[in-house]
Amino acid sequence: MKIRPSHLIGALSAVTVLAVVATTGHAAWRIRQSAALAGKSEALQATPPAPTVRLLIVGDSTGVGTGASSAAHSLAGLIAHDHPRLAIVNRASDGAKFADITRQLDGKDRFDAILILGGGNDVIRLTAAGTLRQGIAETARLARAQAGLVILMPCGNVGNAPFFFAPLSWLMTRRSQALHRMARQAAASTGALYVSLYKDRADDPFAQRPDELNAPDGLHPSDAGYRVWYRELNTQAGLGRRLAALNRRAALKSGA
Repeated sequence: MKIRPSHLIGALSAVTVLAVVATTGHAAWRIRQSAALAGKSEALQATPPAPTVRLLIVGDSTGVGTGASSAAHSLAGLIAHDHPRLAIVNRASDGAKFADITRQLDGKDRFDAILILGGGNDVIRLTAAGTLRQGIAETARLARAQAGLVILMPCGNVGNAPFFFAPLSWLMTRRSQALHRMARQAAASTGALYVSLYKDRADDPFAQRPDELNAPDGLHPSDAGYRVWYRELNTQAGLGRRLAALNRRAALKSGA
């Protein structure tokens, strides 16, 4: 009898998944690599002398830039390089789930734009669907209350990460699909912009060029991987164009 991947996925309990991940020698090595990368990473902040536009970044380790060789090569660093007059406040933290990201938005500060990066920890750590849906919706709602421009950019297809092998990779893919469905819905209901990094394995550059685009832990993007994400951010959400427009509007308002 042929066993379908979906049937096998359903048979894997959360306890089984975590036990396999924790006890596999390859996974343990990857986990140590990930911890080492997180320990070296630092969220980039940008405080130019006369900022015209303020961007808030919230999220998980991908918002911090874990996996990049330096903060300059993280998403925040790439944005700062292209927009030198942009003030960047970065509250992202390693290990954050969407429930934690809502707390990063706890405040009354106003920003011109907010970039939300997250979801990977919820996928891997098996956050319940209802809890995840609520966390994403609340994050989008809080962000929209603090900025006119909100971009919601969940992680890509976690099942394609070199860290995972079948059948765990099948489970991670299904959970990534669910994450993106929830993110699309939250963006549509709040007026946020949604950037899709999800791709099937055959179309995913991270699966086709794993050594180039993935960091040594097999979970986070490398410098080149963050550049791929940055292109998607500009292509799908027009981040550069929108920040330039905000900058022109601020300059006109100030009479500069």
